[in-house]
Amino acid sequence: MNAPIIIGAGVAGLAAALAAAPRPVRLLTAGTLDAGAASLWAQGGIAAAIGADDSIDLHIADTLAAGDGLCDAAAVSRIITGGPLVIDSLRAHGVRFDAGLGLEAAHARRRISHVKDATGHAVTTALAAAVRAAPHVTIIEHARAVALDVAENRVRGLWAETAGGLVHLPAAAVLIATGGVGALWRHTSTPPGADGTGLALAARAGAVLRDLEFVQFHPTGLDSGATPMPLISEAVRGEGAILTDETGHRFTDELAPRDEVARAIVRHLAEGHRVRLDATHLGAGFAARFPTIDAACRAAGIDPARQPIPVRPVAHYHMGGIAVDARGRASVDGLYAAGEAACTGLHGANRLASNSLLEAFVTGTDAGTALAGEPDAAATTAPAAPPRRI
Repeated sequence: MNAPIIIGAGVAGLAAALAAAPRPVRLLTAGTLDAGAASLWAQGGIAAAIGADDSIDLHIADTLAAGDGLCDAAAVSRIITGGPLVIDSLRAHGVRFDAGLGLEAAHARRRISHVKDATGHAVTTALAAAVRAAPHVTIIEHARAVALDVAENRVRGLWAETAGGLVHLPAAAVLIATGGVGALWRHTSTPPGADGTGLALAARAGAVLRDLEFVQFHPTGLDSGATPMPLISEAVRGEGAILTDETGHRFTDELAPRDEVARAIVRHLAEGHRVRLDATHLGAGFAARFPTIDAACRAAGIDPARQPIPVRPVAHYHMGGIAVDARGRASVDGLYAAGEAACTGLHGANRLASNSLLEAFVTGTDAGTALAGEPDAAATTAPAAPPRRI
């Protein structure tokens, strides 16, 4: 079998697998479809211009402004325009979004569709169920890609570590959807698997990478000593929570772009202050709107209905990655990337809040459609072992 291989079982990989139908594909994940992907951890929601007072043009303008002049305008237009269709598609897959739209930093309108504070989990599990039911998808769990097989700038397959040892999987094409690099930092909100493996696979195969210096730090991780740090979603600030120090002084605009808020917090910490996110105005409503965050706070001995939450910036998202075109194609023939592992140009230097799940679904779908058109690879004789392993 030499059907295309998709590496990664987050939203981008799952969307790609579904979009490839009826072309047979293999979905390979180091964990399972139920655990390991950063998409499962996404709290805030999906940004899409579906409100009566909103428009695609406004969403595009907010995205360009947050990207600090470094977005690819064509990519922004293409991906943001797909927002309303993404919400419709996910509803068709059974995702039950809450009534009402959320507000997050640097958005001019309420446009965040959410499932309380566990949107990523709801979306990922719905897509995983669809993939399990799809006859064209072969799921390979507990298999870690360690090297791509490339000859004359053309993908021929990959090597993977499995329970049975190292195996070579010939493939017509390979899509990398392995997420970002946040686990490389001490203070991070990402799962341990977000260690840049996909980028290393692509780089060692000769693919072009882009904008690797642009790493986004989310302003508000729960500063409880845990690693990874539980995230305090930007949606909490969207509902009126304020940032104060130990004296009660409010020192920044909570709804400024993430990079500005994160820098303001770092400066305040460096001056010897403690930083807290005060959402006590929500009272008992905090647990109803943010049950996941409420549980994380209580596990750390904090009642967010009555106490400000200690916070600090955490490594959260990588705007850089494998350089791809509008169909997800990398510079190596037969190699694709989607989601956080890819650099599409949507985010520029700074991702607008809740554009990540949107990008993952749109780029995964586009790449999956392109995979379906890849010609079957000729049978190859693999070397005894990969030339370099990560």
